[in-house]
Amino acid sequence: MKRLISIAVSLIILGVIYWKIDFQGLIQVFQNCNGWWMAISLGMVVPLTMFTAWRLQQLMPQGAKLGFGEANRLILAASTLNMVLPSKMGDIAKAYFIREQGHLSGSLSLSLVVFEKACDMLSLLLWCAFGLMLYPQKDLLFWTMTVGVALGFAIGILLLSSRKFAQIFFLIGKRFAPKKLKLKFEKLQMSWGEMHDYFWRDKAQLFKITGISVFIWFLHLLQIWLFILALNAWVPFLVNLALAPLAILAGLLPLTFAGVGTRDAALIVFYMRFFDVPTAAALGVLCTSRYLLPAIGGLPSLGQYLAIVRS
Repeated sequence: MKRLISIAVSLIILGVIYWKIDFQGLIQVFQNCNGWWMAISLGMVVPLTMFTAWRLQQLMPQGAKLGFGEANRLILAASTLNMVLPSKMGDIAKAYFIREQGHLSGSLSLSLVVFEKACDMLSLLLWCAFGLMLYPQKDLLFWTMTVGVALGFAIGILLLSSRKFAQIFFLIGKRFAPKKLKLKFEKLQMSWGEMHDYFWRDKAQLFKITGISVFIWFLHLLQIWLFILALNAWVPFLVNLALAPLAILAGLLPLTFAGVGTRDAALIVFYMRFFDVPTAAALGVLCTSRYLLPAIGGLPSLGQYLAIVRS
């Protein structure tokens, strides 16, 4: 039921956006786009998936044999499930598939995925904070977002680096969370503790994974900038480092289906100083393709993993 509501909210937001703008203008933007830049920007889905799969291999403990091909299939299958399951549960399913394949125990596989997602969020916040610091036209809204992003980044670093801080955070979360979420907080607290024990044993490996994650998110933001070039628009790259993460964060709000709608509206608001609304709406469509293309690519792999579950 919640999924149907999120789909309805996405459709309503998109309906309002396309009703307010000239829909023919949106079509015209795509008709006049640069074909070469469009092919390059959309094609970046492939190296992004491969780098993410390589990082998953690096996360595995020594002795665990996860091939590069299988790591890619796991990433793509998780992308497919993230399109249909709420709250990025496709990544939790990825931990389950890793366990079922016999690579890791269930708790350690969940800890690995939790750390992977934590690195992704912190890398996104890092680039966003960097871009916001260099953003030339700061008003009250952007100062507020800068403080919010910096605070989120600091809390994330403390959660990863300090076990005591993490314990306090989860205790507060369990105390004030609704009853349905308390069990999830308890499970996440257990996985977080095991993650601390596992990853802080090898600090060189920890910083290696962190560096890979920062580079992967640089490529994500570069892809969005190339989308803008493909639409024959222009935004300074450093400005894009500030604005694109904010739009991605808006898409993570648990209001809509896969961020569709909230992310599109955020792109229109944040980029209105640089190009018109139809171009921003077209950028929203391309940003959705960043999630849709890997999800389509993961359909064959998903069938294989679901067969494992049934057996």
